[in-house]
Amino acid sequence: MNKLEFNTLVTQQADSLKTYARNFTRDQDDANDLVQDTLLKAVTYFNNFKEGTNLKGWLYTIMKNTFINNYRRVIKTNSFITKEEEITNANLVVSASSNSGENKFVMDDINRALSTLSDDYYVPFSMYFEGYKYHEISDYLAIPIGTVKTRIHVARKAMKKTLHAYKSGD
Repeated sequence: MNKLEFNTLVTQQADSLKTYARNFTRDQDDANDLVQDTLLKAVTYFNNFKEGTNLKGWLYTIMKNTFINNYRRVIKTNSFITKEEEITNANLVVSASSNSGENKFVMDDINRALSTLSDDYYVPFSMYFEGYKYHEISDYLAIPIGTVKTRIHVARKAMKKTLHAYKSGD
């Protein structure tokens, strides 16, 4: 199949692509843009299409991937842009310069909370925090995996209770 025949076949699929695009975008103009992007990519990557395969399926895959990539791009862009009215007290903490003295107080409180845990709870909790899996902790301490999970859970609850002052306003 030559490029002209391929372009004709692709163009004939435009109406069914528009219906499919509306399912993604829920907006007629955005759907038209998505169809246009899909058709452009299909024509551009004509050499990647294998004759005898499902053209409509290939086009739908291009459309789905284009939509997902565009969505991710918009989300990423919007996460970097903060409008003036969106700046809350919580966001001010993120944008303000950091005070290392404040971090020292927080770490002191965390270490103090950890020191209140008995070794039965401290060791599995700290191992889990360092990235060990439950079964690895179980093998190392020679205790059942259920006991490991329980001790980590109890340690978390104790830490939350001790560090309740740092709980963010939900």
